[in-house]
Parts: sequence; C-alpha cells; structure tokens
Amino acid sequence: MDDWVIWLILAVTLGVAEIFTLTTALGLLGGAALFAAVAAGLGLPVPLQLVVFTAALATGVVAVRPLARRQLMRTPAAQRFGIQALVGKPAYVVREVTGRDGRVQIGGEEWSARAYDETLVIPAGAIVDVIEIEGATALVYPRE
Repeated sequence: MDDWVIWLILAVTLGVAEIFTLTTALGLLGGAALFAAVAAGLGLPVPLQLVVFTAALATGVVAVRPLARRQLMRTPAAQRFGIQALVGKPAYVVREVTGRDGRVQIGGEEWSARAYDETLVIPAGAIVDVIEIEGATALVYPRE
C-alpha cells in the first residue's frame, strides 16, 4: 500500500474521531496527516513526510491556540437554569420548617422544604437560603 493512502486513512480516521470527541487535538492531528499525505503523494521519502507532519502539526497548534483562547474570552459564563438556579436564592418560610417537613416560597412559587440541619426548627415568617434541591424539596438554612 502506498504511503499517501496510509496517511489519508489516518487523516480521515482522526477527522471522524474529532467529530465525535470535539477535542480539537484530533482535528489538528488529522490535518497534519492530510499534509503528510500530500507530501507522500508528491513522492517525498518517509523521513520528510514525518517532517511535514510535524511542521503542519506545530503550525496548527500555534495558529489555533490564540483563536481558541479569544473565543473562550468571548463566551459568556455558563448560567444555571432549572431547579439548580434556585440554589443560593433566598426563600420565605410559609409554614414552620423542620428536619422532616415545611413549606417555603421561592421566587413566588411554594415549595416543600426541610431544614438542611435536621436539628433546626425554623419558624414561619423567617428568611432562609436554599442550600440544595432534592427532588421537589428545598433544603434550607436560616439567614444570620
């Protein structure tokens, strides 16, 4: 089998793997293998093919790293959503909260609640912080 075919198979394999992993590293390796396939197709010996592969990979790393870094700076920080967005929010105790049960109002919605510290009894009317959400129950702790 010709060298260029081997390089081309390697490039395609790495390209497909990049699609599934989205790591960029495999894409850079695949691109470098593609350059090496061209070098092999031009009739360069294997040591020079390896030099072309290494040079293409180094150029790819040097060129892609600043672009990736710039993109990361533009991307906004991930925001929590759903029930995880409630963690850390204040809540108003509607019905006394103990280690077993209770009711709180979080952002206009009423939730079942339990005290995060099972020994606490939090009276109605108190302001608490949501520490964790377990299913449909908020685990809360009183504000100081």
